[in-house]
Amino acid sequence: MSAWLSVTKAVLPYVSDIISVAMPVFTRRKGNTEESQIQILQQQVAELQGASLQNAGDIKALAEQLSAALPLLEREVQGVDAKLARASLLCGVGVGIAILALVVSFMALLFK
Repeated sequence: MSAWLSVTKAVLPYVSDIISVAMPVFTRRKGNTEESQIQILQQQVAELQGASLQNAGDIKALAEQLSAALPLLEREVQGVDAKLARASLLCGVGVGIAILALVVSFMALLFK
């Protein structure tokens, strides 16, 4: 679970930028003449191009952070797997000792 926490911490600073770029406020159509509508369309296209360029930059920065975070996550997963294997081994040993103690106590009761 700490792995997800580190990924969340890495992504959190960029959430507001991603949201602001994902929902741009484009120029509204206010002109009645054909020339003003063409100007507005050109301005909207320019805004879309700017937004897509900013999206590309943000995605590249996010991908770089993710590529830096993945090896750390893989090491964390390997550590957790090793701890889980040790815990399973200890549980097995504990169950074996408990069964042995139960058998010994049963034998003590029978031969008393």
